Amino acid sequence: MCYGKCARCIGHSLVGLALLCIIANILLYFPNGETKYASENHLSRFVWFFSGIVGGGLLMLLPAFVFIGLEQDDCCGCCGHENCGKRCAMLSSVLAALIGIAGSGYCVIVAALGLAEGPLCLDSFGQWNYTFASTEGQYLLDTSTWSQCTEPKHIVEWNVSLFSILLALGGIEFILCLIQVINGVLGGICGFCCSRQQQYDC
Repeated sequence: MCYGKCARCIGHSLVGLALLCIIANILLYFPNGETKYASENHLSRFVWFFSGIVGGGLLMLLPAFVFIGLEQDDCCGCCGHENCGKRCAMLSSVLAALIGIAGSGYCVIVAALGLAEGPLCLDSFGQWNYTFASTEGQYLLDTSTWSQCTEPKHIVEWNVSLFSILLALGGIEFILCLIQVINGVLGGICGFCCSRQQQYDC
């Protein structure tokens, strides 16, 4: 098994997922494409935690590029043994994967909290509050209550959709980084493909 190619595949996947997280997080700032709610600070508090931009986005790019560069790693190795250097590179990728796990974990936690609390919205009494905060997330199962939020229009659907996307993307990133932890350990202990023609097996 070529552990470097596996890491490279994971890296490319993480780049795409990170970009999607950033886009989803940015969209949370503009319900229905309007900017006034962000400028008036009428957005869910968890939108301002930048979970998709930082956690699932920027923090994920670091391990992603590390993984992508592993297959091209031409480290001379230790004591002139190329495979030894490549094994060390694979083991060091575990540290990058742990950063990815932390970032994706942050994204998942914040997205879950955002879903559980619900959006900040204008209720039928003309007050801006977290209408569904006391429901402990049960509002997600009862769509008939979503009409309690009168402004922004369709804000519940907007928040539920985008936080759910962040939750799913962060979960996938977490799993991929966890796979790379295992892949990096195996690649470091069992061997690394030194060239396209040669492979090392456990």
